[in-house]
Amino acid sequence: MPRAKANGLEFEYESFGRHGDPVVLLIMGFSAQMTVWPSGFCEGLAARGFRVIRFDNRDIGLSTHLSHLGAPNVMDAMARRLSGQPVANAPYLLDDMAADAAALLDTLGVRAAHIVGASMGGMIAQIFAAKYPQKTLSLVSIMSTTGDPGLPQAKPEAMAALTTPPASDSREDRVAQGMKVWRVIGSPGYPVPEAELRAFVESLIDRAPYDPAGVARQLVAIIASPPRTEMLKDVRAPALVVHGEDDPLVPVEGGRHTARCIEGCKLVTLPGVGHDISNTLVPVYLRHVGEFLTAANAQARAAE
Repeated sequence: MPRAKANGLEFEYESFGRHGDPVVLLIMGFSAQMTVWPSGFCEGLAARGFRVIRFDNRDIGLSTHLSHLGAPNVMDAMARRLSGQPVANAPYLLDDMAADAAALLDTLGVRAAHIVGASMGGMIAQIFAAKYPQKTLSLVSIMSTTGDPGLPQAKPEAMAALTTPPASDSREDRVAQGMKVWRVIGSPGYPVPEAELRAFVESLIDRAPYDPAGVARQLVAIIASPPRTEMLKDVRAPALVVHGEDDPLVPVEGGRHTARCIEGCKLVTLPGVGHDISNTLVPVYLRHVGEFLTAANAQARAAE
C-alpha cells in the first residue's frame, strides 16, 4: 500500500474508487488499524461514486510510531481526568491527529472531503469539521461522543477488556486477547462467526508490529483532550451521527449528545449494535452512511 508524508509523519493509506470522484476520508478509532474499516464498506461507498481513503493513524499499524515520546502514565492521566485536573505532559492530543488528517488530504491533493470517523476516529472527525470547515464537505460520527464528563461512561467489563494487556507478547495470547475484546464490545444482534473473528484478529496482529506504548499514547490523547461540546456548535457542514443502542464502550447517550451539539445533525441509532463495524454490519452502515453521503454530496455540488 502507498505511504504519504504529512504533518511531519508518514501515513500508510489505501484508496478505493476512481480519482476525481468526491473523497470520503475514513478515520479509525483507538488502537485500531485502518483495515478495521471493512473492505466491503469501502468498496460499497466507492460503488456509489466516491473515492474512499482509509489510513493508519499515528502510532498504529504501518504509519509512523512516535517511539521517541516514550510510554505515558495512563493511570495518572485517568486519575487526573476523573478528579477534574488537567492532564499534563500528554505526548499529543486529538487536535494533532485531526491535523494529521488535514495534512494527509493536502498531500494527496484533495481540497475537501466527506469526513467519516468511528469511535476515537469520530472524535477526530468532529474536531476536523470544526477546525477545518473549508476542507469538510460533511461529517459522519460513528459510535463516538463529545467527551462531556457528565455522560454515561463505558461499562467496566468493556473498559477492562480494552485496557487489559494480553497474558504475554506471544501471537496466540495476543489473538486470544483480541478476540475477547471484540466479543465484549461487539454487536449482540450481529454476532461474528468464531472462525471469521479469529481470521480478522490474526490479520491485524500479523499486519503490524506490537506496540503497546503507541496504544498508550493514543489513549492518553483521548483522556487529555478537552470536551468538544462547544466546538461542535461551530460545525456547519451536513452531519450524521450513527450509534449502536447496545454499545458497551461508548454508550448511546454519547452519540445523542453529539447530535444535539451540532445544528441540523441527523441521528440514527441502531438496535442490537455494539461497538464494531463487522462484515455482518456492512449493509447496515452502508445504507445509512451511503445515503447520507450521497445527499450531502449533492448539496455540496448545488452550492458550488
